[in-house]
Amino acid sequence: MPDYPSTNPSGIPYHRILFSILTLLVHEPTLVQACLVGCLTSMTFTSYWTTLTFLLSSPPYSYSNLIIGLFALIGILGMSFGPPFSRFVIDRFVPLFSVIVGELFCLTGIVIGTYTVPHTVAGPVLQAFMLDIVLQTSQIANRSAIYTIAPKARNRVNTAYMVSVFVGQLVGTAAGNALYAHGGWVRSGSASVGFVGAALVFCFARGPWEKGWVGWRGGWGLRRRDLAGPGAAAGTGGQGTRTGDDEEKGPGAAGPTAGSGTGAGDDEEKGRGLEMARGGMGAVDAGGEKDGNVAAEAKGEEPSPAKGQQGGSAAGIVA
Repeated sequence: MPDYPSTNPSGIPYHRILFSILTLLVHEPTLVQACLVGCLTSMTFTSYWTTLTFLLSSPPYSYSNLIIGLFALIGILGMSFGPPFSRFVIDRFVPLFSVIVGELFCLTGIVIGTYTVPHTVAGPVLQAFMLDIVLQTSQIANRSAIYTIAPKARNRVNTAYMVSVFVGQLVGTAAGNALYAHGGWVRSGSASVGFVGAALVFCFARGPWEKGWVGWRGGWGLRRRDLAGPGAAAGTGGQGTRTGDDEEKGPGAAGPTAGSGTGAGDDEEKGRGLEMARGGMGAVDAGGEKDGNVAAEAKGEEPSPAKGQQGGSAAGIVA
């Protein structure tokens, strides 16, 4: 297993961990609400799948074991519905809203599947599809609610929730068998309607922003408020980024100043070049003057400054 850092570095004895699970159930109303709703929802799920085999194997259907087993493939469609529901509903609204929507969806499927059986088998098929959707969405929504209770005790919170789900599955299986034996499919399905009704009562008994055990104090808002904080922080961070860009523009602003200094250096170099050019022209003039005097001496004439200057000018022009 990966060596992850412990969320409780000081260490907690195992018996205290187990006892703390009971403590969470006493002090955390959100966890208790999620456990009750999860338990009742699981009761409807296992009651349906247990009694469905009795229904399909008896008249008027009398399906074989293979056909009855193929009904389990309906769950694949329900699983494919989970990710989009999580993205567009659970991630945007409070978990309680997602649970209520799921329970209403479940209630619709149970009513259709229970009271249309004498006429068509399409009712139980639709019920299977809707139950699989509800089981996934309700568990995802409930866990998103309870994981915020104790960040350092998420495993214990999940243990409490899953134990309640397993208890609901056991009770649903036993109750479904007993009710089917005494009253058939309609009676067991009617019990599932009651289970979902009880789950909705627990959902409406406590609002999403209520801190106590019962009530709707804190508002009726359905949008998740915990998603507004990071967005605001991101906006502040964006302003910080823009400020940082302005700070980066400071050295950029100094850049033109340095460029101006560089331009001044270029002007100095150009000035030096001009001086060197003037010096070269002076050297040429001096050389030309000497050449003019030498030519005059060769002709037997006396050297004169004017001729030297003309020769220098000519030499300068030629140059």
